[in-house]
Amino acid sequence: MTTPAYAPAPLAHRDPNVLRWLGAYTASVTGDVVYMTALTWAAVATAGPAQAGFVLAAGAVPRAVLMLGGGVFADRFGPRRALIGSDLARCVAVLAVAAAAFAGGAHVAVLCVLAVCFGVADALFMPAVGALPPRLTVPDQLTRVQGMRSLAVRFGNTVGPLAAGLALTTSGAAGAFVGVGALFAVSLVLLVALRVPGAPARTEASAWSQLRDGIRYLASRRRLVRLVAVIGLGEMCFSGPVGAALVLLAEERGWSPGVLSLLLAAFSVAGAVVGVALTVVRDVPAPRVLLAASLGGTAVLVAVLGLTRPGPGAAVALCASLGAASGVPMILGHALLQRWTAPDYVGRVTSVTSLCTLGLSPLLLPLVGLVAAAWGAGTFLAGCGAACLLAAVLAASPALGSPDA
Repeated sequence: MTTPAYAPAPLAHRDPNVLRWLGAYTASVTGDVVYMTALTWAAVATAGPAQAGFVLAAGAVPRAVLMLGGGVFADRFGPRRALIGSDLARCVAVLAVAAAAFAGGAHVAVLCVLAVCFGVADALFMPAVGALPPRLTVPDQLTRVQGMRSLAVRFGNTVGPLAAGLALTTSGAAGAFVGVGALFAVSLVLLVALRVPGAPARTEASAWSQLRDGIRYLASRRRLVRLVAVIGLGEMCFSGPVGAALVLLAEERGWSPGVLSLLLAAFSVAGAVVGVALTVVRDVPAPRVLLAASLGGTAVLVAVLGLTRPGPGAAVALCASLGAASGVPMILGHALLQRWTAPDYVGRVTSVTSLCTLGLSPLLLPLVGLVAAAWGAGTFLAGCGAACLLAAVLAASPALGSPDA
């Protein structure tokens, strides 16, 4: 048995290297949220809502198309290099557009170029950010690391819109873009200071061969395929579509904007609490059982929220429960994925899960509106519950617990 060439800190939340990664990830995620708000604002102000949709789509397409290539890059050159390249590209692009905006030249074409640059950079970033934790800590700390990552996402989703609103109010889109650039610069500095033990395995194979090799690796491991399906089904609806459905549900039921903000806040805060809890728990007993149970609970809660007519107070309580329940599989699923995947393939396997969740979830956003117009937003939420229920069934299947050969 080979002795590891490094000795990671026994507790992930006390490891300075892990904390550098967490700080970089938090700054980057917050920057993404502020960027999306500022880009939408600038596009609407420049060309109207219809053109704004086109600008946003310009970023979503390259992100989805290049996601698998981003996984190859992370495995071929190392996830740290991929993250540094992604943050550097986004920082330079957004500061260039800020300069153009200050000069009065941030037209739709410029915003589209910015969106495409961000889409390409995201295709590098998402697989790499999932491939890095197994290189920083030992397998039994991965659940804690994923809990910290979940907390960073909740923080970014809460603070980002507030920061964007303040920047847009005080200095317009140009000032908001400068703030985005500053956040990516902070992330970049922390990543440069990061020390990743070991180095990517040298290979003479082409990038295309590595992509095919990664797909073959995943396809030959039934347990990993099922876990990727569980993560995809369990997260796809929660990467934007559920939030949009809640907005439409509040409008249908005559709830005020204040009630809507409480619904969204309850969901985020409860998810953050779960993230904190899983960073301090030393060991999660029976993680597969907990994964299946939390997905089943998520399915029930999101369906009840959509198909019943609770009052505002009960709806806030349901959203809090939903945030807590859905937060568990988002942490456990990725921790198991990183633990079960060979280190040289983590980037490529993560790229598949990222494609299934963050890459393809924007395609569900038009469906939210179509279903809500035809049958109500509650029907879409019930459909999300059905997807989570299928994920729970897959998570509970014996095949997920059978080690791959």
